[in-house]
Amino acid sequence: MLTKLSDIKHDHQEIDAADQILGRLATRAATLLMGKSKPYFTRHLDCGDFVTIINAGKIRVTGEKITKKIYTRYSGYPGGIKRTNLGKMLAEKPEEVIRHAVAGMLPDNKLKALWLKRLIIK
Repeated sequence: MLTKLSDIKHDHQEIDAADQILGRLATRAATLLMGKSKPYFTRHLDCGDFVTIINAGKIRVTGEKITKKIYTRYSGYPGGIKRTNLGKMLAEKPEEVIRHAVAGMLPDNKLKALWLKRLIIK
């Protein structure tokens, strides 16, 4: 049976991030965004749901990731590299930590930007 655009229904899912491990939360959100749990899942169609994650500041990480995990960004100018560890990012912008983890678990295709627009983090 082929999946048609008229068959696809986008639901709203809410995930509470309080006391959840970052990676496990990100895989669950990525699966819901892609729609892989739906029986009519097709890889080239947008079958996913809208996902809202609440309590972003209360997530947990295991091991020594708080001090050793580094986020790197580059401005494009000489000497424009910026590095921030996970602990500082969680204190300042916990939403960006979750968004970065979920984006890393989504496939790099034309639907990735659409899926990330449907991810709401509070």
